[in-house]
Parts: sequence; C-alpha cells; structure tokens
Amino acid sequence: MSSLQDVVQVARQGGFLAVVSTLRSDATIQSSVVNAGVLAHPVVGTEVVGFVTYGRAKLTNLRARPQISLTFRAGWQWITVEGRAELVGPDDGHPDLDADGLRALLRQVFTAAGGVHDDWDAYDRTMAEQRRTAVLVHPTRLYSNPLP
Repeated sequence: MSSLQDVVQVARQGGFLAVVSTLRSDATIQSSVVNAGVLAHPVVGTEVVGFVTYGRAKLTNLRARPQISLTFRAGWQWITVEGRAELVGPDDGHPDLDADGLRALLRQVFTAAGGVHDDWDAYDRTMAEQRRTAVLVHPTRLYSNPLP
C-alpha cells in the first residue's frame, strides 16, 4: 500500500514533476506537467498534494469537476495520487484564508514542490500579478508500481 511519504520519496527523486490530469466537459482527459509536493493543509492540517497554477484549462475543469490525478515518476518508479481538488486563489477564495494566508500558502506549495527563492517579495508580486491559484488535492486513492 502506498502512502504520501512514498509520494515525497518518488517526487524528490524526479525533481517534484508530476503529470496532472483533469476531466474536460466532453469527458476527455486534459493533462500537463506541474511541480507538486506534499504539504499540510493550511486550515485543517491534514496532508494534501499541492501545486500552483494559472492554467485556464485546468482551473476551468477543476471548478466544474474537481476529480484529479497526479502521477510522479523517477525512472521506472511511479506513484499516482487520485482525489478531489480544492482551489484557493484570487478567484477561488477560502473563507478561512485572507490575502496574507493565500500568500503564505503559495509559498508553502512552492517549497513543498522543491522550490527555493532568494526574493520572496518578487515571488509574491509575480503570483499576485498572474493570479496564481493553489490546487490542494485531498487524496482518495494512491497506487504505484512496487516500491523498493
């Protein structure tokens, strides 16, 4: 059985890159590559998988159909997380997070996905200008090829 710690292990080895797949309105799959990582949910504290996006297709799909899967890989090792996405951003407010909470969350997701930054003020400005949204995935199923 796979765990979110297994996700961290594979993600770290693969540079925190994941293929994210969402469901379009015509029931076809839309996929892209994102940087993603495991972090504590900013309100309830449970572990979630998170990434930051401003991708119009992903956000449109997730607002209508929050089902999502992310697959992390490192060589032939892979692990998939399926779940429901929760959006937190300038166009997807959260009742328990204000603008400062969103700023902190975007930083947390970035660092959980292996990111480092030497100018957080510039990072914050870019995130705000691009109207970036945090996607928090509440896992419902994890599976992988046999982990070593």
